Amino acid sequence: MKGIVRAAAAVIGFCVLSVTGLVAAVLVDGNAEATESADGGGGLRGVPGEFRRWILKAAEECAEPELTPALMAAQLYQESKFQTNREQATSHAGAEGPAQFMPGTWATWGRDADGNGVASPWDIGDAVTAQGRMMCSLLKQAKKSGYGGDVRALALAGYNAGWGAVQNARGVPAITETQNYVKIILATMPRFLGPGLYEVSGSGDGADAVRRAATRLGTPYAWGGGGPNGPSTGFCDGTNGYLGGKCSASSTVGFDCSSLVQYSYWPSTHLPRTAAAQYGATSDRPVSRNNLKVGDLLFWSKSGSGAIHHVAMYAGDGNVIHAPRTGKNVEIVPLTSAMPERDYYGATRP
Repeated sequence: MKGIVRAAAAVIGFCVLSVTGLVAAVLVDGNAEATESADGGGGLRGVPGEFRRWILKAAEECAEPELTPALMAAQLYQESKFQTNREQATSHAGAEGPAQFMPGTWATWGRDADGNGVASPWDIGDAVTAQGRMMCSLLKQAKKSGYGGDVRALALAGYNAGWGAVQNARGVPAITETQNYVKIILATMPRFLGPGLYEVSGSGDGADAVRRAATRLGTPYAWGGGGPNGPSTGFCDGTNGYLGGKCSASSTVGFDCSSLVQYSYWPSTHLPRTAAAQYGATSDRPVSRNNLKVGDLLFWSKSGSGAIHHVAMYAGDGNVIHAPRTGKNVEIVPLTSAMPERDYYGATRP
């Protein structure tokens, strides 16, 4: 294996901006190695794996049916975008952690849910469990209150502004921040609804990489965004990252095609940042199209190895998982329709 190095962000050559002329005609390995299945949580996608199990557990432990995994995921995304470092997940008002608890509120709801001996708003398990318990209680209060409107909206307003503010307003208070908070979360919920986690059989780095990528299904595409630590905002370079004539990448937290691959294989394999560099680092291990295994990298190019514009990972059963282009989300699609057939360049095994 040659040239597999630690990530270094590049300013050019990330992934394709748009594609046209999708056609289908290819032979692939017929051995099914990955299938979609229910996860017991009504379907949850686009959630980092380290949050997923805690969200499902917290939602299951609440007797209020309105507290769905998708509602909790949308709320966490609005609160912190699943960030866990202190610089990015500390608000100007002093709220802390991925669920953004103020110290006084944490004193009421915080517990050592993950059993590490410390109850901390920075521990994912502790934070998500506390979020679930608080939201469950707020939903009960909303139902008992008799106030009109969606009880989810009332509970979210209580989480953001305090239940006292909801009582004073006898509904969602006329606070711009709170009203936007409620509106955005309820509107964002469908993004986290979907089929169950894409289950991958087998072991090894390739299967583990696809499993990790599958926890990011539904995450938006952001040209130049993302890396080993997860999604981030991207940027526009005059050609790439635009949607509807405006720079979408700079305001979108997500992955591009190569950062998703890099993130998925990290830290077991330190792949380079761009699609072309990933091909260069793995090209000494080519794989024929009829011998693909889960986790193999697939590349598309306009004219040779120097013009590779897209990378995806083989997910089994003739499917790939990839971040396709601006305006789309991380998805699992047939290899035959992932990118233009005429651009398919080859596959490698990291």
